[in-house]
Amino acid sequence: MQHEDFMKLALEEADKAEQLMEVPIGAVIIKDGEVIAQAHNLRETSQQPLAHAECLAIERASKALGTWRLSGCTLYVTLEPCPMCAGAILQSRIDTLIYGASDPKAGCAGTLMNLLADPRFNHQTEVIPGILKEECGSKLTRFFRRLRQKS
Repeated sequence: MQHEDFMKLALEEADKAEQLMEVPIGAVIIKDGEVIAQAHNLRETSQQPLAHAECLAIERASKALGTWRLSGCTLYVTLEPCPMCAGAILQSRIDTLIYGASDPKAGCAGTLMNLLADPRFNHQTEVIPGILKEECGSKLTRFFRRLRQKS
């Protein structure tokens, strides 16, 4: 599978979030070319501030592998991670982050800052931005437009 194929799986997860009226963000973690975890935002549903797609996927991947160290793993996410999720990516030792749309308000993988490449940390994560960025970005734009129209 190619980067676009895995990002399409993350977009499917984002669709699940949208069906729940959650911000449509999805995440997929792969290791050795196989999907080991998938998740979508559940912050509103669970009323938990940590229930971002990335954090939930990291938790599920750790359970699947039986370790908190996710070395050798790649995380695909439809939106650039926030500071909390970037920290979780570093702490779990994920090798590569691939994201779709940039986040000008909270993006910490290159837009506002790049926590994942900061040499002061004991781990750095390779970042590949912009995979299916139009699809990922338009999904968020449509969601927030509909939300504004309802209120």
